[in-house]
Amino acid sequence: MEQELRPFWNRFIQYNWKFGLFLLLIICVPRFVLVLNANETGNYSSIGLIMFISALVPFIFLNKYGRKQIGLKKTKKFHFLVLALMLGIAGSLILYFLGEGLFGKSYENWYVYIGKSYNIPEGMLPHDKKILFIIMAITGMTFSPIGEEFFFRGIVHGSFAKSLDEKKASVIDSAAFALTHISHFGLVFIDKQWTFYIVPAIIWVLSMFLISVLFFVLKKYSDSLWGAIVCHSGFNLGMIYCIFYLL
Repeated sequence: MEQELRPFWNRFIQYNWKFGLFLLLIICVPRFVLVLNANETGNYSSIGLIMFISALVPFIFLNKYGRKQIGLKKTKKFHFLVLALMLGIAGSLILYFLGEGLFGKSYENWYVYIGKSYNIPEGMLPHDKKILFIIMAITGMTFSPIGEEFFFRGIVHGSFAKSLDEKKASVIDSAAFALTHISHFGLVFIDKQWTFYIVPAIIWVLSMFLISVLFFVLKKYSDSLWGAIVCHSGFNLGMIYCIFYLL
């Protein structure tokens, strides 16, 4: 039986749920703290770093066979990538209308609070706003989708699936993904103080869990992590559009 881990790591660890839990702790806990700190200071440079590290994790620990097993391979089902993009955008729009309907333009609306971090100047000329939107969209459609999907739907999912099964592993990686995003919204920093929006946070976490399951489904049907990545990119594109033009 082929081993997923590089030979060096096989001497110290096993590719199973314990390894998956270890990865969640060493990546998600520091990320949670860094995002909270970024929300407080307004400096989000560390977030790009944590996404980069997340994307590197499969290459650090897994050999070629292991990377292929978690979905790091080309897909022949390109029609699913188109579907993935459309479903991702649709998911972001549903979340926009849900937040708008329940909480309006208040900071209890997840997109309003997340949009605060974009520092969009008031009264921007349409041309300048379009350029800023394109920059933010390109960034949002690349860094976090690749980093998070390589990590959550990739190596974390694979390690739990090795001990459990695909469905249970998806529940675990989706729950970890959703809870990690409390640092993005739920526990908020407003007017120089921390507040926890209980009901909005619950809705947000459940939404992140469901969208994460959707990412897994697209990975499964495209037979590649690229299905999850494209769906995630579509979601981020829709979210950024909502923040720029619908709020």
